[in-house]
Amino acid sequence: MSDTANSNPLLNLPFRIPFDQIKAEHVQPAAAELLRDARRRIDGLAADPQPRTFDNTLTALDEITEPLDEAMAVMRHLESVATYPALREAYNAVQPEVSAFYSGIPLHAGLWQAIKSYAATEEARALAGTRRRLLTKTIDTFRRHGADLDAEGKARLEAIDMELATVTTKFSQNVLDATNAFELAIGDEAGLAGLPPSAVAAARESAARKGLAGWRFTLQAPSYTPVMMYLDDAATRQKMYHAYAIRASRGEHDNRGLLRRILELRRARAVLLGFRNFADLVLHDRMAHTGERAEEFLEDLKRKTEAHFARENRDLLAFRRTLEGPDAPELRAWDVAYYAEKQRAALYDFDEEELRPYFPLERVLAGLFETAQRLYGIRVVEEAGVPVWDPQARYYAVHDGDGSFIGGFYADWYPRENKRGGAWMDALITGYPAGGGFKAHLGLICGNLTPPLADRPSLLTHYEVTTVFHEFGHLLHHLLSRVEVRSLAGTSVAWDFVELPSQIMENWTWEREPLDLFARHYQTGEPIPGDLFEKMVRARNFRSANGQMRQLGFGFVDLALHIDYDPARDGDAIAYARGILQQYAPAPLPPDHAMVAAFTHLFASPVGYGAGYYSYKWAEVLDADAFTRFRTKGIFSAEVGAEFRDAILSRGDSEDPAELYRRFMGRDPDPNALLARSGLLGG
Repeated sequence: MSDTANSNPLLNLPFRIPFDQIKAEHVQPAAAELLRDARRRIDGLAADPQPRTFDNTLTALDEITEPLDEAMAVMRHLESVATYPALREAYNAVQPEVSAFYSGIPLHAGLWQAIKSYAATEEARALAGTRRRLLTKTIDTFRRHGADLDAEGKARLEAIDMELATVTTKFSQNVLDATNAFELAIGDEAGLAGLPPSAVAAARESAARKGLAGWRFTLQAPSYTPVMMYLDDAATRQKMYHAYAIRASRGEHDNRGLLRRILELRRARAVLLGFRNFADLVLHDRMAHTGERAEEFLEDLKRKTEAHFARENRDLLAFRRTLEGPDAPELRAWDVAYYAEKQRAALYDFDEEELRPYFPLERVLAGLFETAQRLYGIRVVEEAGVPVWDPQARYYAVHDGDGSFIGGFYADWYPRENKRGGAWMDALITGYPAGGGFKAHLGLICGNLTPPLADRPSLLTHYEVTTVFHEFGHLLHHLLSRVEVRSLAGTSVAWDFVELPSQIMENWTWEREPLDLFARHYQTGEPIPGDLFEKMVRARNFRSANGQMRQLGFGFVDLALHIDYDPARDGDAIAYARGILQQYAPAPLPPDHAMVAAFTHLFASPVGYGAGYYSYKWAEVLDADAFTRFRTKGIFSAEVGAEFRDAILSRGDSEDPAELYRRFMGRDPDPNALLARSGLLGG
């Protein structure tokens, strides 16, 4: 490393990352320095005249990109949670070259020869376990990423990957900017009829922060969702719905051209590498293996769900007509959540807002950490004084039951205009055996939850509580990893398996025993009353077929765009996607509905969940089935928790995920487990 390492905090990052010191001006020099070093080391590995061994070939390759991986994770994170024009410009400037570097690793002829030479050795033939898997996956990855292409093909692949990095980053930034560009101010209190007090107070505070009179609403989930569920004024609901549905599909933040180009590039990449389509390329080493099998999986769930779906929607229209008379019109897209919430209240005497006072974020986090301690024996403690990127962010240390330090993580829970939407987990440092011990892991979890107000703490909806538990499940998968190879550790697993550790954690938000750890009224400290808990449980599967069909629709449109879509035949991708989504929607979609223009899961990174959105449902089947072991042995069974930690959480991608699952359950997954939990078994 050059002398710039002394002044650039992105070089030689310590475990306590100096987020408060990293500026836009550091990004490009750090990327350039780290890229030079990584290229030099790759060339050195390829030219090494020593006999090929696991250590000087595969271990060396695994270590080469570590400094660049960690620095880019920090840059990517800051651009997601604390962006500003200079940082965005610097990040956009380095993305193409960094992407080209990673894409070029399998294209390095000398490196590929070194790997093949090692594979031919006696040592390689005798490998077993994780080391055997690393060799097998490395060879497979190199081939699937162009190692056997000729010079022209390699150049074409590098160009595709560079452009994909650029256009997907711009796609994500357009969604953030388009979301922030919208606000709706209501000046007359009568226009707020139906909204719960929490939403009214938040809108008043939002307006005050912007120097506006009245009440301000945005497209951020904590603001948008209550409007769609509770606001009586249909015209305002329509305006909000429409703004959300057309995000990033017009004007200066229009993603239509980028979406078309992303699909073109992904298709070209797949064909160049010898695959029928992008879905087959990315699913090759996942549990589904092919796009066709993923579609068959979704079709099976659709067949078992659509009769329930139709009945739920007939019942909702009939319910509206009991309120407004037999001539009440058909439901529009902006009516569904509103009338569904009224129907739920009528059927179960249950209003989601009744739970909010029992879910102050601080107590939810304390209960989450207690749950993890009981299941997995770990202890989570907040530490003050650690540098962060925003005053809202916090740092936690995690220790094992024997007191040993496992790692740490940051949490950043509230929406800001310089932060992207949604909720996510990411890894900053991935640990592995080092120096006679185990290098600590470092990760993060982010969300856009209901923020605190001047006179009350952050009070979450139950859905937000499940989101917190979900993202922490991903984090546990990272922190509890004990894999000897960094690139096979933590969440670096097949994407139709990666959601198992996260989704299984959601189950503890539905059980009385864990809820009693943290669900306490923020003013009185009282637990959720028994009758309110029973209402919540009874209402759990209310319109569950609609929830399932919505997710299936996203999965189908994803696979269709990456398998079947032909722009010459099918025309505009937005209209094509809308036609598919309509089949899974409970009401007609507006003619300019453009949800996929803001579908960051699919299009905000070169691969992301592209051709992999079905993974949520795939893993949901696994989680529903796996949770039955806890139900049988005890919600807080330390025995089952230890087995889950050992078989799933600690193993990363060191073994085939299907085998890991069988080790925990003693059998293959039961496909009916999800339908049973959702109340969708039978007619």
